[in-house]
Amino acid sequence: MTASNYSLKVNRDLLDPNFESYRLSLDAIPTYNIELDAAVEEVKLKDTQYTLEHMRAFGMYNYLHLDPWYEDSVYFVDCKGRVLNLTVTLDTALGKPREVYRVTVESSQCEDRLCASLSLTSATWAALSDGSGRLYLLRTGKRGDSSHMKWEPLFNEDLGEPFTILHSVSHVQAGVHSMEVLLLRVQKDPEETKGSGYSVSLEWITVANTAGQGQEKKYEVKKRRVLRGKSVPHYAALEPKGKGLMLASEKPFVFTHVDGRPVEQPEPEPMEVEKTDPIYFWQQTTEDITLCVRMPEGITKEGVQFRLTADNVTIGVQGFPPLLEGQLFASVDPEASAWIIKDHKSLEVTLQKRGEGPMWPELVMGDKRGEYVMSDEQAALIHERLTHLTSEDLNGNPDRDKPPCNSQELEDCDGFPEDSFSLTHFDEQLLKPTQVVNLGSHQYLFTVDANPSEMPCLCLRHDVDALVWQPRPDQPGNMWEHIATFNALGYVQASKRDKKFATCAPNFSYASLCECLRRAFIYRQPSPVETVLFNRKQGRQVGQVAKQQVASLDSDKPILGFRATNERLYILTSSNLFVLKVNNN
Repeated sequence: MTASNYSLKVNRDLLDPNFESYRLSLDAIPTYNIELDAAVEEVKLKDTQYTLEHMRAFGMYNYLHLDPWYEDSVYFVDCKGRVLNLTVTLDTALGKPREVYRVTVESSQCEDRLCASLSLTSATWAALSDGSGRLYLLRTGKRGDSSHMKWEPLFNEDLGEPFTILHSVSHVQAGVHSMEVLLLRVQKDPEETKGSGYSVSLEWITVANTAGQGQEKKYEVKKRRVLRGKSVPHYAALEPKGKGLMLASEKPFVFTHVDGRPVEQPEPEPMEVEKTDPIYFWQQTTEDITLCVRMPEGITKEGVQFRLTADNVTIGVQGFPPLLEGQLFASVDPEASAWIIKDHKSLEVTLQKRGEGPMWPELVMGDKRGEYVMSDEQAALIHERLTHLTSEDLNGNPDRDKPPCNSQELEDCDGFPEDSFSLTHFDEQLLKPTQVVNLGSHQYLFTVDANPSEMPCLCLRHDVDALVWQPRPDQPGNMWEHIATFNALGYVQASKRDKKFATCAPNFSYASLCECLRRAFIYRQPSPVETVLFNRKQGRQVGQVAKQQVASLDSDKPILGFRATNERLYILTSSNLFVLKVNNN
């Protein structure tokens, strides 16, 4: 995996260091309940799907899909294979969800079937998986129209093992319409002997219109690329024109196949260079350096090749290449330096430093064939300085009453993911990472479509806040831009032990969390207050307040879907769709 070579640049103007807290508001949230004609198609995990990756990929799947091109329009699939749409214009006159497409019944007979998944590719196209391994590309027409237009399938193909759709994009280049679709599978891996026995596979498929002029449109698979990793990505999205891919995952991914052909993997760098016996040994003090070079047995002073200047040294045997040659780390005094032959088999050289100063980290610049030998005095001094790190006492510094940190005092919400958690940009041509950000201390929170013409945003925890990042693949120097902040949300959400989904409004006016059952929490951005308020502790007037609201649903069914628009919050259970009016125009 490419080393981390990029860091996220926080926009300080979007942070509020004076934010205090969310104030609980008892204002009622208008809630509307739509009873469904048929249950939502929930596919429960089987006994063979027991790993954490199965739970992340399929057990925590969001069954409700928001249309980013048409506000307040949501979709879901029911147990009859119907893709249903609800578009809200007036909350008090909610109709029943209407059918826009129906999946064939045969697909439900698949033994390893997953949940059906939907991705709204563009304003007029959608990608649909029936959960059994079949992919549909559907021409939807302008979905915002009031006419009940049924979706038209223009591509329908079995792609192998069951999958879910993570993301899709549509683009036209040189008159050819292409659709890029990203699929997720959790598969048995025969090479995985130590772990769970499963690996995560991402398949990036390009489907293009191959029709010539005057011919009927026909869509075919043009390219298939496979990436493999050990963890289900938290975030996965394709670039608008299919030029690249972005992943946020706890374990690295690599391209393994393109159109069925293996991708050559670079040779891994050796963990250790094979050790050889050192050619020379050296010691130093603040004033001088003692160097001992191994020579052929029986060497005489006539056979020694020795040349020393203030900055360079050459040592060897006459008639042979030098044993040691190069630039010294710092200057020496050639007049005060000397050498002697010891035991007819080694050369001992004393080099006088130009002046007392810091210890040298190496003798000859770039030369690794020697070994540094520490004197007893130096070893004793270093041992004394490091004693507090190996003390049996918990507090190694007797001058302090308390240790600087006690891990037992940390709360659950102070924990962070492992250091390998990274955000990576892959180039479609190179099939390699071009930018990698180490997200070890930044917990992933959620993904949101702020602008349908751009890649989805991802929200990460930074300290106690939640920061929203917009990918900018066309700006390599600033590929992820900080565009919004939810104050203290990173800390608040970590305290919700039963949290299942999180999201925010596309205009970032509020963020929301829901639990597995019944409750949803809404956190609004600070807004001006109508009355005069004073902070008693600080003795200053409070100009704005951030409100927190709690909504409790009249349902005992688990929450299966959770989406937010600028005005409304949509919550899906197996038998009901709830619409919460959060904001007014």
